[in-house]
Amino acid sequence: MPDQVVILCGGLGTRLGDESEVRPKPMVEIGGKPILWHIMKLYSHHGFTDFVLCLGYKGDVIRQYFLNYHLMNSDVRVKLGTNQLEPLEMFHDERDWSVVLAETGPGTLTAGRLRQAARYVDGSRFMVAYGDSLANVDLRALMAFHDAQGKLATVTGILPVTRFGELRVDGNLVTEFIEKPKLSEGRLNGGFFVFERGVIDYLDDGPLEREPLTRLAKDGQLAVYRHDGYWFAMDTIREKRILEDEWASGRAPWKVW
Repeated sequence: MPDQVVILCGGLGTRLGDESEVRPKPMVEIGGKPILWHIMKLYSHHGFTDFVLCLGYKGDVIRQYFLNYHLMNSDVRVKLGTNQLEPLEMFHDERDWSVVLAETGPGTLTAGRLRQAARYVDGSRFMVAYGDSLANVDLRALMAFHDAQGKLATVTGILPVTRFGELRVDGNLVTEFIEKPKLSEGRLNGGFFVFERGVIDYLDDGPLEREPLTRLAKDGQLAVYRHDGYWFAMDTIREKRILEDEWASGRAPWKVW
């Protein structure tokens, strides 16, 4: 049984302005593709193609996207008399993806979404990702690390990055300017989890980041996989534009496929 990837897709994206009025946050586009697609491409690149999407706010937008994906990404012959559709040549690489569209409620919090979606998880372990964060995490290395720890859960820990430029100085002279320096103390929750089925027993109806992860840590069951590479969460229009610029440059750090 291949490892499944559960992606939290119910976010409202209230800080994304007009974008959030017509689509859920994971469907906000970067380079003409939803940020959700970029996340799924990362997993697919590492061999994980079995997805469970936890739908919430404007979940129908995600449903329509995947229900029409094959037709919208193929040449199609249409017989107008019967409205019969015949896909011809495909121009996408996602034909092996399996996608479960799981309705988990518009106001449900993250742990509650996972608890509801657990009925579609078949194996003894599964992966979990947020629907708004991009990274170049080596997901195979993450999985191997998780297996070596023998714990119920692993979270990817990232180095915090300040939005203010760092000045390194010698007297009155700036010797180095670093636009977004990483802070060396501690780690932040970067998502990209690996969970054993036993984690389901820790889930409640609140945020995953509170009681469930706190209890797992208290029980000594939460390992951290240290990721020092690229990681970026899109929460505002400004951050969307940063991602758009990176994609347009042709050197998007998360594009490993």
